[in-house]
Amino acid sequence: MPEIKNYTLNFGPQHPAAHGVLRLVLEMDGEVIERADPHIGLLHRGTEKLAETKPYNQTIGYMDRLDYVSMMCNEHGYVMAIEKLLAIEIPERAQYIRVMFDEITRILNHLMWIGTHALDVGAMTMFLYAFREREDLMDMYEAVSGARMHATYYRPGGVARDLPERMPQYLESRWRSKKEADRLNENRQGSLLDFAQDFCDRFPGYVDEYETLLTDNRIWKQRTVGIGVVSEERAYQLGFTGPMLRGSGVEWDIRKKQPYEVYDRVDFDIPVGTNGDCYDRYLVRIEEMRQSNRIIRQCIDWLRANPGLVLTDNHKVAPPRREELKADMEGLIHHFKLFTEGYTLPEGEVYTSIEHPKGEFGVYLISDGANKPYRVKVRAPGFAHLSSMNEMAQGHMLADVVAIIGTQDIVFGEIDR
Repeated sequence: MPEIKNYTLNFGPQHPAAHGVLRLVLEMDGEVIERADPHIGLLHRGTEKLAETKPYNQTIGYMDRLDYVSMMCNEHGYVMAIEKLLAIEIPERAQYIRVMFDEITRILNHLMWIGTHALDVGAMTMFLYAFREREDLMDMYEAVSGARMHATYYRPGGVARDLPERMPQYLESRWRSKKEADRLNENRQGSLLDFAQDFCDRFPGYVDEYETLLTDNRIWKQRTVGIGVVSEERAYQLGFTGPMLRGSGVEWDIRKKQPYEVYDRVDFDIPVGTNGDCYDRYLVRIEEMRQSNRIIRQCIDWLRANPGLVLTDNHKVAPPRREELKADMEGLIHHFKLFTEGYTLPEGEVYTSIEHPKGEFGVYLISDGANKPYRVKVRAPGFAHLSSMNEMAQGHMLADVVAIIGTQDIVFGEIDR
């Protein structure tokens, strides 16, 4: 028998299962991992430093690009930090819109996760299913902000604009027949809320399809049960948050324990795992999608019944409406001042955190009284999760590393920042 040699193997940075530019240096005994050393920094964009060179309101767009599958949630954390220092009131309708889009974003994120995680361990169909639903959610993003991904929709004091009364329509083209366009436009005849309602009615059935494909699939269970086990105690020590922490049996969710916006007024449950392995984290995220769907339904019902402002009328912080801008000299001056030099925040420091789809996303902001922050520090959930890679992978096979990267649901924009 030839002796099994020890290898040092490079995994990534352009590996399709690395979920970004992750380079793992793996020390292996045959096919068993002895040490996994993550090398990061290949996507470093200097987001935090860039934020310190720009007025507050010009940095919102950078937040979208941190975790580029949970765009509006990143904006939410940053915008809340500004609002906390300014101590401004946010219209109730804007709070409900934010909660609705946070949950739409959570579903978007988890669909991306389930598609890629399943693809990583060899289930091809899942990816196509998940992206079919993502298309509808991306259309909702586009309807409110004009962009499918980097929306820049949340603003200090509310959201950029109210929900549209009409959804964009598909047109007949060289690639799409009139019959196909009409079929796609069937549920787009009403407002965005009607379209969202239609999606909420359909979505539980889609989640059932995912579960039919995976939950009792013996190959899926062989690849995820007992892989990357983290105990409850160790999950605390490693700084886990979100589904990674709940998968280990800790019932911690910022939306319940430290409610922000209107989360204390909507009804939902916190799914919790028991074994802390990849399979439990999968089940937690699946159930989170169902709970998000519940929250979106409640927001739709409230928003239908309660029209109102979606952005504060304090024009020192939020720009005046277009008609006001064109008719009123003061409105024009406010607009000009806001988009040239922005506004100043009182001196002080603030930390705000939200329950991001991946865990606790926090923004620490120091203001020295100028129109740009003195310091911005982002607490990215994926960074803490990736730091546990060595511990989670030790003793597993090379193929299990891929399953562990998938279960951590990492995105490199926020890890490298």
